[in-house]
Amino acid sequence: MNYLETFRKAKDEYLSTDANGPLTPQQRQGFKGLSYFPENPPLRLEVQVDLFPEQKQVEMPTSTGEVRTYTRYGRFSFQVEGQEAQLTLFNSPHGFFLLFADSLAGAETYGAGRYLEPELMANGKFLVDLNLAYNPYCAYNEMWSCPITPAENRLAVPIRAGEKIFNAP
Repeated sequence: MNYLETFRKAKDEYLSTDANGPLTPQQRQGFKGLSYFPENPPLRLEVQVDLFPEQKQVEMPTSTGEVRTYTRYGRFSFQVEGQEAQLTLFNSPHGFFLLFADSLAGAETYGAGRYLEPELMANGKFLVDLNLAYNPYCAYNEMWSCPITPAENRLAVPIRAGEKIFNAP
């Protein structure tokens, strides 16, 4: 089993068994696992992030009307199916954070976007594995509060990697 299969199996196990997780008891009863895109190796990226000259704090609204503060860290570019795309990476006391919505949002992927925690590598680049992109907990249960993807991270390209839209059992 590779890293991606292990990651997905662990997530399905967590969602199906953890009473403190985002699924309601009724959802856990009928839960048969999440739906994912097949592994997409070209979307496992090592990127150079161009740091913003000023690391400004921004307030992001959440799905429940709260506000969370993040630091705009930098921006990176990459290719998706022959098209150029750019995303802004954010930072918080909890680490680096990437939230994005792609052109499939609302149809094949969660309409409000997906999340990812890029990994800073020893060479100064970031590992951005879009195969690990996941839905925020508010995609499973509206009682959870999730930051809403900012306009600068709404892509016109499809990201056929990671978790697909959640269909409640």
